[in-house]
Amino acid sequence: MAEAFQFELVSPERLLLSEQIIEVVVPGTEGYMTVMAHHAPLMATVKPGVVTVKTPDGKPDSYVVFGGFVDITPDGCTLLAESAVHVTDIKADELQNRIKDAQEDFEDATTREDRAKAEDLLGQLKTLEEAIKAV
Repeated sequence: MAEAFQFELVSPERLLLSEQIIEVVVPGTEGYMTVMAHHAPLMATVKPGVVTVKTPDGKPDSYVVFGGFVDITPDGCTLLAESAVHVTDIKADELQNRIKDAQEDFEDATTREDRAKAEDLLGQLKTLEEAIKAV
């Protein structure tokens, strides 16, 4: 059986989760990463996506994050999310509003850099929408 470690998921509004888990899958900007106990130290940015944790009894649980940072040490993992909610609490209309805003930002972008950022965010949000449907 895998060894447990401390995981915390924090948003500006509140601490969503602080408990011993055996695994967490984080949507890093370079791709999804699985973190387990004694992981090598790492700091990474997080893109919008679904964070999945597995408790010591083997039960998975999922949270939706909208970007942030993850700090991984051999003893634990802390995810500081720009915004986060439990997957069962995500409101379809809220996600649709974020997608609509990203689409408007893409259409209103005046520089190549702004357009690329807006296009990237829009793609991430649409991917997130599909991931939530699959959960």
